[in-house]
Amino acid sequence: MERNIVVAVDAMGGDNAPFEIVKGVVEAVKLYPVKVLLVGKEDIVNKELVSYTYDKDSIEVVNADEVIGTDEAPTEAVRHKRNSSMMVGLGLVKENKASAFISAGSTGALFVGGTVTVGRIKGIDRPALATCLPTLKGFSLLLDSGANVDCKPQYLEQFAKMGSVYAENVLGVKNPTVGLANIGIEKEKGNMLVKEVYGLLENSDINFIGNAEIVDIPYGAADIIVCDGFEGNTILKLTEGLSKALLTLIKGEITKGPYKLAAAALKTPFSNIKKNFDSDQVGGAPYIGLKALVMKMHGSCKAPAVTNCIKQSISFIEKDTVAKIEKLIHE
Repeated sequence: MERNIVVAVDAMGGDNAPFEIVKGVVEAVKLYPVKVLLVGKEDIVNKELVSYTYDKDSIEVVNADEVIGTDEAPTEAVRHKRNSSMMVGLGLVKENKASAFISAGSTGALFVGGTVTVGRIKGIDRPALATCLPTLKGFSLLLDSGANVDCKPQYLEQFAKMGSVYAENVLGVKNPTVGLANIGIEKEKGNMLVKEVYGLLENSDINFIGNAEIVDIPYGAADIIVCDGFEGNTILKLTEGLSKALLTLIKGEITKGPYKLAAAALKTPFSNIKKNFDSDQVGGAPYIGLKALVMKMHGSCKAPAVTNCIKQSISFIEKDTVAKIEKLIHE
């Protein structure tokens, strides 16, 4: 198998590192034509790798003695822990030794480190974190989902354009629809920011369909939902919490009293529903707007998320997504 694409992966980031990270990487190199640079404490990573059988040329361990914790201030951590697995991995992308970097580590540090080390695409004011949100139609791409809590109108316009390119080229959504998250569907609804953004998107060359009321998002109101990072992270966290609470409530009801007999018959459909809300099935969330791909996985991710994230990275690189974003922004 020819391995022309090189992806760097943070072996030490996340609650389940390095075991789940290494496991997911090994599975990825068996499935896809990719070489992975596993960045972390060399002795620990190599100890994990000896448990697996794989093409030895497909994985290379890059030593990094430090780890950035989720409790550390992002800017300080990026500045002082230059030999951390995250900063070494981002450095590999900057030096063109890898085309993408993936981490389940600190969200804030990854955003700061990616912006400072990899750099923004010319013309992009702020990179955005784009998350796949499960809906009744499949998913919607939500951005920004937490990177920029305070935004100017032009930031959201750029989010919409970048999201359109990503959805079409990486996620395979043809001519994706774009909705602006709002408290109502009417054009005059919302605060000053949303009203200004509406005017910008209305006159852009993307497939803008108007406001997307929050209550309609789970039903698949649009392929792409655009908002500032504060609102986006609130939508994301509420969706995650509510879905888990509902599944727990339903499970509790059908496994007690006379409903116990039905529980066994309902096991498969409920497993399928739970799978739809499992972030591991998606992979990761890209910071769109950087000069190369930087992807954030959930802190509690398991091996399937790592494998799927590497798969996403391959699509991103093969479709030359950064160049397409640059072209759309400068048109």
